[in-house]
Amino acid sequence: MKTTPFTKYHIANGAKMSEFAGYNMPIEFTGINEEHINVREKAGVFDVSHMGEIWIKGPKALDFLQRITSNNVAALTDGKVQYTTMPNGRGGIVDDLLVYRIDEVTYLLVVNAANIDKDYKHIVEEGAKFGLTAGKEIYNASDEICQLAVQGPLAMKIVQKMCPEHIEDLVYYTFVKTEIAGIKDAILSATGYTGAGGCEIYIANEDADKLWKALWEAGEEYGLKNIGLGARDTLRLEKGFCLYGNDIDDTTSPIEAGLGWITKFVDGKDFIDRPLMEKQKAEGVTRKLVGFKMIDRGIPRHGYDIVDAEGNKIGVVTSGTMSPCLKVGIGMGYVKPEFSKAGNQIYICVRGKLLKAEVVKLPFI
Repeated sequence: MKTTPFTKYHIANGAKMSEFAGYNMPIEFTGINEEHINVREKAGVFDVSHMGEIWIKGPKALDFLQRITSNNVAALTDGKVQYTTMPNGRGGIVDDLLVYRIDEVTYLLVVNAANIDKDYKHIVEEGAKFGLTAGKEIYNASDEICQLAVQGPLAMKIVQKMCPEHIEDLVYYTFVKTEIAGIKDAILSATGYTGAGGCEIYIANEDADKLWKALWEAGEEYGLKNIGLGARDTLRLEKGFCLYGNDIDDTTSPIEAGLGWITKFVDGKDFIDRPLMEKQKAEGVTRKLVGFKMIDRGIPRHGYDIVDAEGNKIGVVTSGTMSPCLKVGIGMGYVKPEFSKAGNQIYICVRGKLLKAEVVKLPFI
């Protein structure tokens, strides 16, 4: 099992550790609800060093990315970030990811931890069609880079204390190369998977101890806390963000998943699966990903059946939890299109009982 440069600190701080995507990762420290609320109200730090980083470089980089991703990479300028998917050629999604444009011939892809090997294989295979070489124009730097996400309304005040230049007002989905805690050329971005504000810090593994020490010195006055993957999941779900492996996977299309907004049918962009997705957009799909809130008391879980009032199966829950902020059960799942409108009543089959829920517009908060 792999470790991150920060694993020793998690263990020293009493984290409940577990295997995730091949890494020994902290699931919780003081409790999911407490950690969740601290991020919403103050600030928390997540070790997300298990995420993957893949460089795409060279004069063909843009054309290549236009082929393998669903969003319009040509719309990016230096210092901008884009959320996108990689269609798999069978109507599904290889992964959802972030594309960072460093300059016109240099891009950084940030991919999900569990998909690094699969993604890299797919990228290398497709890259060969463009004359891109693994280890050269395509480079997997995942084992060389560590990442901390500092999230919450006070996060940027904390990080600002470590930076000589002004970064506190960093615009959403942009990044800068800057000095942080004396570390040169760190990448500081504002994408966020919690909806609570904040940033991500990418540095080389060898600088991890320096960053960790400086971050806790800066964050003490603002109530900074360690946050595990458990609260990361409840935070993203309250904001209706998809989780790969739950809400999207190799069998779900971006159109079904409500990700049409990152599927751009612009002139000249011949991305993988474009004809199929254009057809889905024009003719409709057989299932749609929706958010729902429990009316009856109960907690929806991944894999539970969604049924109609007569008990007929109409879909399945992909993500669910008890919302720490709303104090009610919330979830996401795929349902037949006729049940997908906000306000529709559906039922979640929880341990043999049919519990009433209502389809709602995302996000939940």
